[in-house]
Amino acid sequence: MTTLDSRPAASPAAGLIDARGPRFGAAVTAVVYAIVLLTIPSALAAVLLVVQLVAHGLGAVLGVRSQPYGVLFRKAVAPRLGRPTEFEDPAPPRFAQAVGLVFAAVGLGALVLGATPVAYVAVGLAFAAAFLNAAFNFCLGCEMYLIGKRLLGPRTA
Repeated sequence: MTTLDSRPAASPAAGLIDARGPRFGAAVTAVVYAIVLLTIPSALAAVLLVVQLVAHGLGAVLGVRSQPYGVLFRKAVAPRLGRPTEFEDPAPPRFAQAVGLVFAAVGLGALVLGATPVAYVAVGLAFAAAFLNAAFNFCLGCEMYLIGKRLLGPRTA
């Protein structure tokens, strides 16, 4: 998943992404989910869940390079940082975006339907996953992806 080579890389191998990008996105996501948790039930919580739903949807469908927080990282944050030393396959973070999409959808649906406890649980779990990635560089969705790959084995065409 991640290359742990500490030497500065001239350029990533084809298709790999700067490993700091998904972690930045997780930090922004954790902040959004924290605000949602503090404001449930309210219109602000619903609007923020819609924003997060769209962000996860773009990341899942178009890839993490097209996810709004990934674009923000690439255009505004990465140029101010040193050259990346770690690169990773975008597939696990993309899968993690799909998992986040499901939790955001459940949270939003529960909020709209008045099932506040369900909204708290869905958003709380999504917050926990984003926080783990942001604070400890542990991506639960990425780990789920890798476990699934191991269980399903290699695909043959």
